[in-house]
Amino acid sequence: MSTTTAFAPLTIQDAEALVDTARRSAEAAGVTVAVTVLDAGGHLLAFRRDDRAVLIAGETSTRKAYTALQLNAPTADLVDAVQPGGLFHTLPTALDRPLLFIAGGVPVRRGGRLIGAVGVGGGAPEQDHAFATAAAESLV
Repeated sequence: MSTTTAFAPLTIQDAEALVDTARRSAEAAGVTVAVTVLDAGGHLLAFRRDDRAVLIAGETSTRKAYTALQLNAPTADLVDAVQPGGLFHTLPTALDRPLLFIAGGVPVRRGGRLIGAVGVGGGAPEQDHAFATAAAESLV
């Protein structure tokens, strides 16, 4: 007998809630950001860039989300791994789609299962990490 555990994938409603939570956290801190939400397959579900955020914030938020998703870890936890001598030193340039090892990308899990990722760009790395973490932790 086989047992499978059902889980709910990331929905567009979830993605919009993640964006809203990250943006509210950033706004409360006086930071303008871009927020990207990807589903478990790496497909874009939601994106929002504050019109006052630096333009590169859109690209960095997307790459942070993609990196967190692919490695199933917050990008903040991976920064040291890409330094010279680190476990993933050559990884940032080894793939067709570039990874970004700057804090601000966080995997999104439901029931312990990876269902997507959220990335935030525009603030200092530790701020972006806090905003993305707040969003991921708000998902029920």
